[in-house]
Amino acid sequence: MQYVDTPLFGVGISILAYTLSSYIAKRVRIKILNPLLLTMIFIVSLLLLFNIDYDVYNKGGHLITFFLGPATVVLAVPLYKQIHLLKANFFPILIGILSGSIAGILSIFVLGRILGLDLILISSLIPKSTTTPIAMEISTLLGGNSSLTVTFVVITGLSGYIIGEKVLEVFKIKDPIARGIALGTSAHALGTAKAMEMGEVEGAMSSLSIGLAGIVTVFLVPVLLWIIEII
Repeated sequence: MQYVDTPLFGVGISILAYTLSSYIAKRVRIKILNPLLLTMIFIVSLLLLFNIDYDVYNKGGHLITFFLGPATVVLAVPLYKQIHLLKANFFPILIGILSGSIAGILSIFVLGRILGLDLILISSLIPKSTTTPIAMEISTLLGGNSSLTVTFVVITGLSGYIIGEKVLEVFKIKDPIARGIALGTSAHALGTAKAMEMGEVEGAMSSLSIGLAGIVTVFLVPVLLWIIEII
């Protein structure tokens, strides 16, 4: 057990759990059994079964979290391939991302206050539609719990991955640009994974939405802090 209290343990079980989860997901082919969700279940179960403290796991786990930022930047590649679409539809795309980001943030804040949720919980929920590195920083700045925020981010992404395409079909949204923006703005990286399955244009627009939605949310944080202080 001498290797448990080292970064190697956290990195090792994360890689093994994800590899096993990916294999199961490919064999079973049930949308809700996403590799990310299965990986979380495997790791949490392992820690509870062997009574291993989360901080021990996180010595290596935080290294994986660190690389989420650079991994997000890689999503710019499909966007570059579709740069002509961005130039031709710049303002509609920008308005769509702004509207989606603002609606997502305000809906959480308003519903949270109506339902009487704790302020920490509301602050943890607000950045749920942004990618994990950005969401954690925003949550900390708002006074939320970053661990809770990561959970909400994952749930949001999984929801977008599982039902996002069906929602678009129900509302008869067929334009590939609009579909990509909707998935990227509401469900970040996992939404983008689904968008890339739908098509290259959808994937490119969704990749763009992740970055811009994060930037919009960051700029709205001071406003949210002011609102929270006066309410």
